Amino acid sequence: MGKKGKKKASKEDPNSRTVCQNRKARHNYEILDTLDCGIMLAGSEVKSIRANKISIEEAFARVQDGEVWLFNCDIALYPQANTMNHQTRRPRKLLMKKAEIRKFAERSENSSLTLIPLTVYFTRGLVKVKLGIAKGRKLHDKRE
Repeated sequence: MGKKGKKKASKEDPNSRTVCQNRKARHNYEILDTLDCGIMLAGSEVKSIRANKISIEEAFARVQDGEVWLFNCDIALYPQANTMNHQTRRPRKLLMKKAEIRKFAERSENSSLTLIPLTVYFTRGLVKVKLGIAKGRKLHDKRE
């Protein structure tokens, strides 16, 4: 009897890669839980992200009217888009199921926890954000 299985690809999928990481998040915050979610973007924003022109160092997420929004995420202008370009720091909606929002995001509202984007990456050509629920560290905690 022969084994049936998938062949392993020798190269990584070009549509799956990490674009941006928030390195200071693990230093400034204690990450309690993480969740992967989608993000609503315009076409020129996706082109800029493919060119690694994104910064999530100052970004954070909040729950408003039962939806999760990403604030202060800086996506640079795409020069070839001309008049159809996007605003660089506009709020962007994060795509999560309602049960995930209730379980994950409302936990941050009830206590002194914060929602922080940890990484932005591509999976099968789609832009995803790894969101972490974090607790702020004091100065003496950062030494560890």
